[in-house]
Amino acid sequence: MKLSSHLVQRLLHLPPPATRDLTIEHDLRVPLRDGAVLLADRWRPASGGDGLPTLLMRTPYGRSGMAADRMVRPLAERGYQVVVQSTRGTFGSGGAFDPLRCEREDGVDTLEWLVKQPWCGDAVVLYGISYLGYAQWVVGDALPPQVKAMIPGVSESAFTLEFLRKESFSLEATLGWGLLVAEQERSFPLLRMALRTRKEQRAWPTLPLNRADTAVIGRPAPYFQNVLAHDAASPYWQILDHSARVSGITVPVSTVGGWYDIFLPGQLRDFRTLQNAGRTARLTVGPWSHVSQGVERATIAEALDFGLAHARGEEPSDRAPVRLYVMGAEKWREFPSWPPPGYGPRRFHLHPAGTLATDLPPESAPDAYRYDPADPTPTVGGARMALGVKAGSVDNTALEARPDVLTYTTPVLDKDVEVIGEVSAEFFFRSSLPYADVFVRLCDVDQQGRSTNVCDGLVSLTDADTTSCTTVTLWPTAHRFRAGHRIRVQVSSGAFPRYNRNPGTGEPRATAATLRPADQQVFHDPERPSAVILPVRQTD
Repeated sequence: MKLSSHLVQRLLHLPPPATRDLTIEHDLRVPLRDGAVLLADRWRPASGGDGLPTLLMRTPYGRSGMAADRMVRPLAERGYQVVVQSTRGTFGSGGAFDPLRCEREDGVDTLEWLVKQPWCGDAVVLYGISYLGYAQWVVGDALPPQVKAMIPGVSESAFTLEFLRKESFSLEATLGWGLLVAEQERSFPLLRMALRTRKEQRAWPTLPLNRADTAVIGRPAPYFQNVLAHDAASPYWQILDHSARVSGITVPVSTVGGWYDIFLPGQLRDFRTLQNAGRTARLTVGPWSHVSQGVERATIAEALDFGLAHARGEEPSDRAPVRLYVMGAEKWREFPSWPPPGYGPRRFHLHPAGTLATDLPPESAPDAYRYDPADPTPTVGGARMALGVKAGSVDNTALEARPDVLTYTTPVLDKDVEVIGEVSAEFFFRSSLPYADVFVRLCDVDQQGRSTNVCDGLVSLTDADTTSCTTVTLWPTAHRFRAGHRIRVQVSSGAFPRYNRNPGTGEPRATAATLRPADQQVFHDPERPSAVILPVRQTD
């Protein structure tokens, strides 16, 4: 395994290890309060492992293979002993797999068992990304004193609720993850996943939607069926919302996110809660999507710096609480808080002839487009989590050429405009149908006319046939629009399959089978001044 150690070191830009000689104790039995037994593996240096800081990872994705080499080995070689546990009902652990819903009690019981082990020592660090990060948030206010730090990456305390909302259901993320966990313990899982990619993409337009999983794997995927049956407001999912516990977390927390990550809004909310409560917390956000080597590298770096320092009673490296990658400037910047001070809201109004400006619009007729869910406006880049698709910042030229996408663009900027913080839009909108979506995207247009996406958001309306002011919350961002570039706003009625298409009928998303096209209008006049609101540096 020493070859894989060298490869991972190079891939993740890691410092040389203290040792490459590791011992793995397999299938440690962790008893839970209800009688179930979870299995865990302990990775440690071949000599001198007892008493080292213990890093705990709780995962539904298995404890061996390439994932372990990338996530576990680098940390066990560089100062930790690592306990990686399979969550309830996965990879030999007892009980039934009920995604996300048992992690509070199971995590508390696991920590109680862990700190009683003679080899554990007096320092524990919680670690992991995505689901593994959520497994930390849910126990953060109920930690034994041996836990010295938490390092959750691309995760949040109300995990998945953002994309289960009735008004913006994230199709590709829920279907893709539902299929993943339904199939991951069958033989040859990586090959199956690769072969499944095209079938999954062909299943996105399936009607009714509750047959999409069967179209791919020949049977229902329980998680996907549950998210179709229960939206985020349902009592069924309230057990997933641990955001009220965040202010009670007292151990130091370092959280790593990406500007194109699907969990970013909730992650920033959690960090802000920690700061407002006076906790020791730091935040790193890079130009990354959910599945990214950048996230891996940054999270491991925090484990080796922030985590080990707190485990040893030392101070981590000196840096500001908030470290953000400012896109456009292509530089890392440090700030004392999120949102950072010195940035204030500036309204950029939609004008006739596809222009965007800070002054109020003149009298003008609304712009119109037709949205047809049978040919839905596609997702291009952005905050995506699906196999075989490109996330992040991409060329939007082909998307903006579609007749169902409106664009509004500033004149060429004579100086830089730096935007860092929360982004929103207030649009006056009307549809020929009561049921319609409004998708808004912020883009940067360079000197060659290439438009690339910065951030976006979507909202669904149920009274869209009446003209009203609609607020759309876009993803937060940090971006500098360079002098010589232009700021652009896109308006459309979908981003499929990131968001499920709106059929226009008001039918439940699981069983909707009829698609109705709609004629949409966007207003921009003195009485109805549609605008995007950007947090602009106040000196710009």
